[in-house]
Amino acid sequence: LSKYKGQVCLVVNLASYCGYTPQYAGLQKLYSAKKDAGLAILGFPCNQFAKEEPGTADEIKSFCKSKYGVGFDLFSKIDVNGKGQCPVYGFLTGPDNPAGVHKVRWNFQKYLIDRTGQIVGTYDPEVEPSDKNLTADINKALAGKE
Repeated sequence: LSKYKGQVCLVVNLASYCGYTPQYAGLQKLYSAKKDAGLAILGFPCNQFAKEEPGTADEIKSFCKSKYGVGFDLFSKIDVNGKGQCPVYGFLTGPDNPAGVHKVRWNFQKYLIDRTGQIVGTYDPEVEPSDKNLTADINKALAGKE
């Protein structure tokens, strides 16, 4: 993930067949508005919650691009909890999480990482990308303020 050094990152576990799937549109809108200021959105498809992401990597990317015009980075499908947990999510749910969120609840849980690589916010799946608290936190992180 060294390519994201110095950027503000919003990390989201994704699923194509979830009640929160329409958040793809809001994530893309947020990314389009803030990418030039240094925001990166990192999407990690996950099939651990009610098997709501059954597709292959190519199917997932095609769905995201055709249905929501997604231009932010999408990664390979991963596990966010349990024995096969991806190392990125090991960090996000580990002892450095200031909110004490040590397990991913569901698809579209969000983690905000500042330019120094510190977790500065964790947001529940139902929090929309346009949420005023989330966008305020993103703006603070982009400005280099805590």
